[in-house]
Amino acid sequence: MLQIQENVSLKNFNTFGVEANARYFVEINRKEELAELFLDPQWRQGKMLVLGGGSNLLLLNDFDGLVIRINIRGIEHRISHDDVFIEAGAGEVWNDLVNFCVLRGYAGLENLSLIPGSVGAAPIQNIGAYGVELQDVFRSLAAFELATGEIKIFSKEDCRFDYRESIFKQELKGQYIIVSAKLQLSLTPRLNLKYGAIEQELASRQIVSPTIKEVSQVVSHIRVSKLPDPSTIGNAGSFFKNPVIGVKDFEPILAKFPEMVHYPAGDGQVKLAAGWLIEQCGWKGKVVGNTGTWKNQALVLVNNGGATGAEVYSFSSEIIDSVFGKFGVTLQREVNIIS
Repeated sequence: MLQIQENVSLKNFNTFGVEANARYFVEINRKEELAELFLDPQWRQGKMLVLGGGSNLLLLNDFDGLVIRINIRGIEHRISHDDVFIEAGAGEVWNDLVNFCVLRGYAGLENLSLIPGSVGAAPIQNIGAYGVELQDVFRSLAAFELATGEIKIFSKEDCRFDYRESIFKQELKGQYIIVSAKLQLSLTPRLNLKYGAIEQELASRQIVSPTIKEVSQVVSHIRVSKLPDPSTIGNAGSFFKNPVIGVKDFEPILAKFPEMVHYPAGDGQVKLAAGWLIEQCGWKGKVVGNTGTWKNQALVLVNNGGATGAEVYSFSSEIIDSVFGKFGVTLQREVNIIS
C-alpha cells in the first residue's frame, strides 16, 4: 500500500541542499505503484514534481503539491556478439550503472562517469560530458503516461534528443514518468579522449593505451578536482548550458575576444564554454551572501550554507546579465527551476 506523507522536508532530496517542504510526498519502488497512485484523481489532476536524484533542480519555494520520488531499481544485461544491451530502472543511481558497466568491460559510458543523478533523469536531460552524450548509447525507454495510466515505449528518435534537451523537456513535459531505460554498449571500446583534460591526465599517468576503466578513473579524477561534492557543499553541477551560436554571430565576438574558448558544433554553429565566459566576467570563486560560484569551476553555483533557492536564482540572474553585457551572449540555465 502506498504511503502518502505530508509536510516532508526536501532538503535531503535535492543536491543543492535547499530547504523546502513538500505538501505531499510518496516514494515509488515499482512501476505498478504509479498506476495505483494515479487511480486517485486528486493526484492525477493536482500539481506534482517527479524526483530522481534531485541533482538537476533548484527549489525556489515550498512545493504545494505531490512530490513523487522514483526509486525503481534493477539492472539487467544481455550480450549478443559484440553488443551489450542494458536495461536499468529509473531509480538507479547513474554512476552506479556506469560502474556496473565499466567493471564488466562494457564500453560506452566511461566518459559519463560521476555525473550525479538517476537513470530516469538522464534521458530527460540527454546528459553528456567529455564529448559523449547519452543519445550516443541510447536505445529506448519505458514511461508511464499520466493521462492513460499506460506504459509507453519511446525510441531514440521519439525522444528528439538535442544538446541537454529531449521531448520530455518540451512538448511532453509533465505528461510522462520514466520507469526504465535501455542502452546499447559494446565489448569493443571506441574511446573518445579528445575533450577536456583526458589526454593530458592519461599522459601524466604514463598510460598510452587506456582501458575503459582507466578512462573512467581519469574522468572521475578530473570531475572531483573541478567540482564540489554535493554531500558537503550544495550544488547541482553545471548550472548553465554551454551556449551554441551561429558562425556569423560568433565571428565578430571572436574578433573582439580572440582567446575565447570554443568548439565546432556542426551545421554552421559554434559551442562556447560557459565557464570561461563567466570566469572572464570575474565571477569565479565569488561569494555573495550564502551562495556563490565554485572556486575551481565558475560554471558551478554553490550553497555555502543556508542559501535559499531564491537567493541562488537571483545570483544566477546577475551572472547572466554580466555575461550578456560583456559578450552579447545569453546564458541559459541547465538546472530545472521549480517554483
